[in-house]
Amino acid sequence: MARPWQGPQLLLVILVVLEAPTYQVRRKTFISVREVPPSEVYVIATMQFVTDEFNKKSDDKYSFRIVRVMKVKKQVTDHMEYHVNLEMRRTTCQRLETKNCTFQEGELYKQIECFYSVFVVPWFEKYKILKKNCTDG
Repeated sequence: MARPWQGPQLLLVILVVLEAPTYQVRRKTFISVREVPPSEVYVIATMQFVTDEFNKKSDDKYSFRIVRVMKVKKQVTDHMEYHVNLEMRRTTCQRLETKNCTFQEGELYKQIECFYSVFVVPWFEKYKILKKNCTDG
């Protein structure tokens, strides 16, 4: 014969078992956060996206190009995020041109330092800039 308190206890256990996977899905679980080399294949594609977006949104007459990637951290959850510190310089090419661009010298020389946080799902070629902060270098 079942005791009267066993029914509600069994219902509580069932509820907890059913709720646990849904809670896990809502919670962002970090699989890893580590520094990676700028030569990593997805970093290269992400840097191309960052450069293209910077030049599209820039008010400058000339395009910019990355001179140096100082640091890249990769954060993995259900997607990837790259947190990148880099330096960019103004080129001799008009905005959105990218072929044979040398860097500006003299009066038009301009260098900037930027931090980008980029949402990346590389297998779907999906990129989104989450945070951007650029200052004159």
